Amino acid sequence: MRIFNIIILIASSLLLSLQVSAQSFNWIKSSDTVFWKLKSVNLQKETGSAIDITIDDKKSGSKFQSWGTCFNELGWDALNLLPKEKKEIVLNELFSPDGDMHFTIGRFSMNANDYSRNWYSCDEVDGDFQLKYFNIDQDKKALIPYIREAQRRNPKMTFWISPWSPPSWMKVNHNYAVLSDAKYNQLSPLSEVVLYENSKKKDEHVFPKQVTVNDYLIQDPRYLQAYANYFCKFIDAYKEQGIPIKMVMYQNEAYSYTVYPGCAWTPEGAIRFNTEYLAPALKAKHPDVSLFFGTINTNRYDLVDQVLSDPRMANSIQGIGFQWEGGQILPAIRKKYPQYQYVQTESECGWGTFDWKSAEHTFDLINSYLGHGCTEYTFWNPVLTDSGTSGWGWKQNALIRVDSQNQTAAYTPEYYAVKHYSRYITPGSRLLSFKEAGSDKKPVLAFQTPEGKYVIVAGNFKDTAQRLRIKIGSKVLDVSLDPHSLNTFEAKKS
Repeated sequence: MRIFNIIILIASSLLLSLQVSAQSFNWIKSSDTVFWKLKSVNLQKETGSAIDITIDDKKSGSKFQSWGTCFNELGWDALNLLPKEKKEIVLNELFSPDGDMHFTIGRFSMNANDYSRNWYSCDEVDGDFQLKYFNIDQDKKALIPYIREAQRRNPKMTFWISPWSPPSWMKVNHNYAVLSDAKYNQLSPLSEVVLYENSKKKDEHVFPKQVTVNDYLIQDPRYLQAYANYFCKFIDAYKEQGIPIKMVMYQNEAYSYTVYPGCAWTPEGAIRFNTEYLAPALKAKHPDVSLFFGTINTNRYDLVDQVLSDPRMANSIQGIGFQWEGGQILPAIRKKYPQYQYVQTESECGWGTFDWKSAEHTFDLINSYLGHGCTEYTFWNPVLTDSGTSGWGWKQNALIRVDSQNQTAAYTPEYYAVKHYSRYITPGSRLLSFKEAGSDKKPVLAFQTPEGKYVIVAGNFKDTAQRLRIKIGSKVLDVSLDPHSLNTFEAKKS
């Protein structure tokens, strides 16, 4: 075995030497004025100048698995505003193996979320602990047709789910929301007494500033067991539709207290439901479905650590999912709990600006999550109309923007930010090195594809040009990055 390892090491070193000896790269760059400009660049001799990152085949990190996106009703409505031929083109770019985005995993919500047409759940019959009236009739109107269009282009797609809110009758406030809002829900402001109860403590430096002291899912065993069974019935129902759900997370953003569908949880409640109810139910009825803890959207390390440090969690979950503020504690959590798979669960959606600044932000997020070991990256809405407004008033960005009046589709700056990664970092690619943006506002990421090719992705978010120097063996990729540019360097075939 030792001799075999030595042979592999020598072969790897020879391959690196051959690659470096006469290697050139395709250089694709985008800016606010010019998208996807292609040129060629050669490696240079080492001069001893400062290096941004060094590529070393002997030192590799996580292995990337999949790009993904979310399926929502309003996204389907946006697509159906397009003429058939334009709709086909958009769907091909998103889901076909020869498209741009290479999405192979899909996320969708169990029950309504903020980009559903309105609130609904699969069982709104109060007290139906046997789930006699459970159904996915609403999903069959838009969500399932949307998913099937993706499957038609890629039959190997897999899917995962999380709820935004349980059925309203399972919650302490008997409403899909957590916070009241006279414009967007019928929840009484008086019901919010349960959220913080007598707690007045706020911390302005973290999210959320104040944390709930109560679980919004009723913590009676009848409700907890019925809700765990609800997950299993949902998986069964989708299996009958030919849609495989391979992963579950117990709650979307347990730390967002919203006027749209949501559910607040305490660490104690999360541990109880995941370990005593959801994990056993999945193990008994769907042993092939993974349970991940997520989606984590808080930067309060102590809350997440409290859950993960419970020994029962180690026997219940296979991985952890982060989004929004949760990404800030990803490195520390991964360092303490290296045994889990880590995934990014929802790219940040912005505020409906569809501008270059949003593209840079998304580009930076991908750099950080992949650099810190996430093996999957999932985007939120791939397609929205006009200002991207949800049914609860939040204007958000999307990768493709549909003009509802002209029935046209525009590929946004964020689309190209994603394409700089997804077009070249393929499943099985190994992370070799990365650098976060930092004070120089120059994020850099290097992967090696399963075919052995190097892919380097780098941004320059400054108003002036910046030099990029990547050491590869005895040579250097030495270029000047344009101001506010996104760049991908793909090694050419020898």
